Amino acid sequence: MMMIAALMLMSIGAFAQRSPGAQTLKPFVGFNLANLVGDNTDGNSIKFAVAAGAEYEYQISDLVALSAGGVFSWQGCELRGDASMSTVQINIPVLANFYIVPNFALKVGLQPGFIVSAKQKADKTSTDVEHQTLELSVPIGASYEYKQFVFDARYNLGLSKVNKGDGSTRNSVFQITVGYRFDL
Repeated sequence: MMMIAALMLMSIGAFAQRSPGAQTLKPFVGFNLANLVGDNTDGNSIKFAVAAGAEYEYQISDLVALSAGGVFSWQGCELRGDASMSTVQINIPVLANFYIVPNFALKVGLQPGFIVSAKQKADKTSTDVEHQTLELSVPIGASYEYKQFVFDARYNLGLSKVNKGDGSTRNSVFQITVGYRFDL
């Protein structure tokens, strides 16, 4: 089985689109389908929110690149009734990108996130929520490039809790973005 996997990886080397050492910058904008999962989250539903940022990518080999970036991300969830929970975060995804066919990459990494604010809104009244400062998640996704435009879909699985105090509430965010890749 390992031999077959090794042969497959060697055979796709011909699909490389960038040479080792290539560097790119990709500003992007998109949206989140965010929710909070864990303790006391029954009745929560998905919140539609915005994400925007930029990523730097360094091509290590024909098939592998590393990227790091900054993402301004609105997250949270819709609560029962006419209420919602909103967080504003600055996320820093660090990803390994595996180019398995031309213009298509699978991605996995680690993403620390700094929670700038957390608010709960109910009956048109907004109140601050006590929250953690740092949150950690694992982004897993894929991207497709067409003429310098990069379409990216990721699922960010929250590992650490967002709230302070008892219980554990974690982020669960599906993120779709479109960006433009500039060669450096």
